[in-house]
Amino acid sequence: MQIHLYTICWNEADILPFFFRHYDPWVNRYVVYDNGSSDESLDILAKHPRVELRQFPWSNPDSFVLSQQNLYNQTWKESRGSADWVVITAIDEHLHVPGIGMLDYIGRCSRAAVTCVPALGFQMVSEEFPQPHETLRLTRTQGAPWRHMSKLSLFDPNVVEETCYEDGRHKAHPAGRVIYPQRDELLLLHYKLIGFERSYLHNSRELSGLRSYDHAQNWQRPYEFSREQFRRHWNRFARDAVDISDPKLRPWVNHRQKRWWRSKIFNLVNQMFQKYHRIRSRRPR
Repeated sequence: MQIHLYTICWNEADILPFFFRHYDPWVNRYVVYDNGSSDESLDILAKHPRVELRQFPWSNPDSFVLSQQNLYNQTWKESRGSADWVVITAIDEHLHVPGIGMLDYIGRCSRAAVTCVPALGFQMVSEEFPQPHETLRLTRTQGAPWRHMSKLSLFDPNVVEETCYEDGRHKAHPAGRVIYPQRDELLLLHYKLIGFERSYLHNSRELSGLRSYDHAQNWQRPYEFSREQFRRHWNRFARDAVDISDPKLRPWVNHRQKRWWRSKIFNLVNQMFQKYHRIRSRRPR
């Protein structure tokens, strides 16, 4: 089974080792778009034998968010005919199914004719930054259910025609042969809140990556937190955290926040997207 992963990097040297430790057992090819890293990220990426390193394309010079959105909606299409599945993710996002290996889970999805696997989002929280040898899904297992991070990150590029991600990939309107699993077992573990001071500085730094249109849309607000505001933000997730390694946890039941792909209204909108793309594909070019 061939699995390709697409992501963006910007000064992620401290968490890249955890990223590769998580994905290396089941990803065959990484395509990483670097957005001007000035730390050791480029050295780490260059040394990995499965990484294709590219420069981040600013398709919209006035907006990082829209340039990122366009990249995630288009770049995976090059995997058609060469990959069975693709992963679209951020470097601090780990896809995980408790109790089963990812290759076994993806194989099960294939046999069930599933083509799109949205993941239930968890905001992972750890006051201390992990030690270099750790595998985060095994050692940093406290996370709060958070629908903001419930994303479509895994799908079959050969039958999905368009992903139609909204900004930040927080929702998608996939077109083509779209079949979701009957039960939501895939988790997206968002390892942003690991090590308070490190996380606060990293969050503040992201403000400098936004451009004029991003500010006009007020997309910078989460990155303008003071240390006190960031601590309140952090404590809210820590208060609601559960142990994702608990064998009694049933995410498809216990993750009670709304799921965009299960909404009746969303599904009606998605049907309209599907119809639009079918009509568009029939037009002579």
